[in-house]
Amino acid sequence: MILDTLDHADQYVPLHPGFRAAFNFLRRTDLSELPDGKIEIDGDRVFAIINHVDGRCEKGAQLEGHRNHIDIQYLISGDESIGWRSADSLTVSVDYNTDKDLLFFSEPSDSMVRVPPGSFAVFFPEDAHLPLVGNGPIHKVIIKILI
Repeated sequence: MILDTLDHADQYVPLHPGFRAAFNFLRRTDLSELPDGKIEIDGDRVFAIINHVDGRCEKGAQLEGHRNHIDIQYLISGDESIGWRSADSLTVSVDYNTDKDLLFFSEPSDSMVRVPPGSFAVFFPEDAHLPLVGNGPIHKVIIKILI
């Protein structure tokens, strides 16, 4: 897991070929005006999902994970914290959905980190995560990068 701001994003570009396109997209000046939904950046290899959602309570929510995508979650506005735990040896509670590249785990987060507006968090397949913990409206972009 990585937590940082776009001012430092270029140092992460060598980690994966899709990071450059992802961070360039997040630097758009009209990012907050884009409608909710999926936006292709580089076909199915890199795409963004724009979301307006209400924050949720950590209690009762489940850690999620992905096998084939890296998530870059960028907070445009709102108050969001994201839980994290290493996915190694976690118990799968909801079987892997191939179409959504998504599975859920039984165990709780080991830690919670606040993601300030204008910041991003990167989650690799080994990072189980619990997004959208917060109060009130959350406006964010989730960029999916195919491994």
